[in-house]
Amino acid sequence: MATRPEVFVPARAIPAPHARRSPLSAFWYRWGVYYLFMAPFMTMFTVFIIAPVLVAIYLSFTYFNVLEAPRWIGWSNYKLLFLEDDVFITAIANTLTFAVITGPVGFFISFFFAWLINPLKAKTVLALCFYAPSIVGGIAMSVVWKIVFSGDRYGYLNNYLLNIGAIDEPYQFLSEQASIMPVIMFVSLWMGMGTGFLVFLAGLQTVNTDLYEAGKVDGISNPLQEVWYITLPSMKPQLLFGSVMAVVAGFSVFEVATALAGLPSPLYAGHTIVSHLYDYAFIRFEMGYAATVAVILFLWTFGLGRLLFRIFSSKNEY
Repeated sequence: MATRPEVFVPARAIPAPHARRSPLSAFWYRWGVYYLFMAPFMTMFTVFIIAPVLVAIYLSFTYFNVLEAPRWIGWSNYKLLFLEDDVFITAIANTLTFAVITGPVGFFISFFFAWLINPLKAKTVLALCFYAPSIVGGIAMSVVWKIVFSGDRYGYLNNYLLNIGAIDEPYQFLSEQASIMPVIMFVSLWMGMGTGFLVFLAGLQTVNTDLYEAGKVDGISNPLQEVWYITLPSMKPQLLFGSVMAVVAGFSVFEVATALAGLPSPLYAGHTIVSHLYDYAFIRFEMGYAATVAVILFLWTFGLGRLLFRIFSSKNEY
């Protein structure tokens, strides 16, 4: 029986899907749908994030008082900011003190309470109790705390200290330079159980429980070892998010500080970088100088954010 010979078709005879398309048309055919889905986000991100940053960088090299067109002055704003503005140096010291203390402490407190209530049956109610203070605005909460730290005998804290004999006369918590920043830190920490706390609580519920059983077999004998060897490595994305939020909150403190201590605060004891920015932007209307402060703040927060990405990100995840 005769067999039918096989017919071989040359590879060049098979039409390629992009053979007759231009490079731009081929790119659009391959990736166009993806970019269409990304277009709304990219448009909003460009308009509300990238464009304001670029405009602020440009204005930082100009003299701009809102009434006149921006006038290019080069590095004068930066020289004035670091070499002649003593109030800005004080604001840097206050902000760094606030961020260094409240950032790690707030991060640890949020994780600790999330880990503490996670095994409980009433964790939903407890989570609401911890999260509720962060829902209320900073100014509203500061008004409430001003009653506690009031400098007269009717202030709750002064009244209590007078009754127990700890002090002989009311202490001016919101006027004395030594106590203004600690009060701002305390109120900010009390209000800091917000998004980071909820993210930690959600992350704890995603940890595979089988890992704890395997850890016990390998010799883990107490909850602290479970947290260090199992929980924390399994929650790196949540820890990264919480750390970035803590950095942003530490460097952007403004509402609580101004509501408690005023603007400007006594001897600038509660003056922060954002307070300095607000002072020059919306009180003195020196927008070029305020843009310089904003650029410095942006560079600091961006640099710390990148550092935190290196600390908490894992190369094995990508």
